[in-house]
Amino acid sequence: MSAKRIAGVVLLAIGIMSLVWGGVFWTQTKTILDAGPLEVTTQEREGFALPQALGVLSLVGGIVLLVVPDRRRA
Repeated sequence: MSAKRIAGVVLLAIGIMSLVWGGVFWTQTKTILDAGPLEVTTQEREGFALPQALGVLSLVGGIVLLVVPDRRRA
């Protein structure tokens, strides 16, 4: 698999992720208190939003990189 194809797949994944979920988000669990059998935790949602224009551009760019054939040297 060439570097061009790998870049196309990565751009395609970023575009889909941006359009479907609106960005990259994750949940981080933190332990507040740990006293023997008693454990108090909290969950925080963190991440960053990706603009829809970036999603569309990366989706189109990924498709172009995957569809356009490689140049062959003679």
